[in-house]
This record gives sequence, structure tokens and C-alpha cells, in this order.
Amino acid sequence: MFIEERHQAILNWLQEKGSITVGDIQSQFGVGYDSAKRDLRILEEKGLLKRTHGGALPLRQVAFGRPAKNTVRDIPVIKENYFQIAMKAVSMIENNDVIFLTSATVCYFMAQNIPDNIRVRVVTNSIVIAEELRMKDNVSVILLGGEMDDKGNCYDAMAVEMIKRLRFDKCFITTACISAEFGLSIQRTAAISFFNAVMDSSKKSVGLYPKEKIGFDSIVSICPAERLEMLITDWDAAEEDLQLFGDKGIEIVVVEKTN
Repeated sequence: MFIEERHQAILNWLQEKGSITVGDIQSQFGVGYDSAKRDLRILEEKGLLKRTHGGALPLRQVAFGRPAKNTVRDIPVIKENYFQIAMKAVSMIENNDVIFLTSATVCYFMAQNIPDNIRVRVVTNSIVIAEELRMKDNVSVILLGGEMDDKGNCYDAMAVEMIKRLRFDKCFITTACISAEFGLSIQRTAAISFFNAVMDSSKKSVGLYPKEKIGFDSIVSICPAERLEMLITDWDAAEEDLQLFGDKGIEIVVVEKTN
């Protein structure tokens, strides 16, 4: 196979599967480690993909939205990196904390795994997360009101006014994308005031960003990245991106793969 054919096959793989590792390239195309890394570097230099620590992701359009969910009741499929980020975030919750969980897959996993031996008050704008927590005897829930979207979330002015009357020990948030240059970004302009109000009301703001969201920009910038005190990500996030966040004074926590 000519190198041009291999490069096209790598791009086809990315389009079909959403990511590729150096090991995938080695096994699929019978090349060595250095050649696989070189392939990804060349394709990134051509603006055709984004390299991660152990492979690559396809480039995302600015207007890229959430992937469709593939389960009953819109409960998300468990992805290992999302789950490990969620478990690390859960380990930061202390007894009697008041925390905010935004409407997101990784925060849903957090809600599922809050331990029974601590008392926690959770504020959320997600009816799905609130329902997950409703039966936990050790968790009290404040569900933000306002006009609900089709996914059961509230971001409007009524929700913002409620947030301004609350204070959190920690907020755990994620958005469509984050980059050192453009900051936290999202598709909906209505969410700008919402997320800024959450961070204004929190003693500590923790960003939960898997590799799929790091180094990309969505349509609207919410705020600079350094509004986060901590960023939790996974083992495959690009080291170059993490260094840029570290240079801004953000504490970086990288979770490890379990297998």
C-alpha cells in the first residue's frame, strides 16, 4: 500500500469510528510505531485530523453538537474515559458539600456513583440527573426551574436567577469544547449567562473534559479557560494542549486507563 493510500485509509477509519490509535495503524497497516506516529503528524500538518497522546481524532466542525444517544430513556452509553473522569470527580466530593452538576453524560455518571456514606446536596439543571439522585437517601436535590428544553434541561433566565441565590462548594461542569485560546465554548448563546453564573456562585470550578472536547472550539465562547481552577481529563488528551492549560495556572488532573 502506498503512503497516500494508507493516509486515506486512516482518514476513512476516523470518519467511520471516531478515533484511531497508533496501535490501530500498526496492526491494520503493518507499519512500525515510528511510521504510524509520522503518518498522524503529516495528516495533522495538512489540517486533516487532530493528534492526541496515543492516536488521533477527526477534526470537528465549529457547529458540532452532541452525538445521538443510543439507549432507552436517553441514558448514555458508558465510555471508559468519561466514566473514569466522573469517578475522579466523585472522589473530590466531601461530606456535607453543596455541589453543582451540569446536564452532561459525565455528570450523569457522577450522579450514579455518589457514595452512600456521605451527605451531599446537589444542584442541577437536568431532570435526568435529578431523577437519578431522587432515591438516594443521603443526597438532597435542588432542581433549577425555568423553560425546559427537549432533553430535560433548563438554561434560561429563571435558572440563572435561581443560581444567583445559591452558593456551591464545587461545581462540576463541561461544555461542547475547551481550548486554551477560545476558552470554554458551546453552541447555545443562552448558556453563556448560565455557566458564568454557576462559576460565580462556586468556591471551586472543576471542568470535566474528555479528549474528544479538548483543543476544539464551538460557536460561542463562554469564558476564558482560566476561570476553571481544575481540569480533569483522560490519558489520551494531547500533551501540548494540557501544557497550554497548565501555563494558565489551571490544575490538570489526568485519569489513567484501567485496562
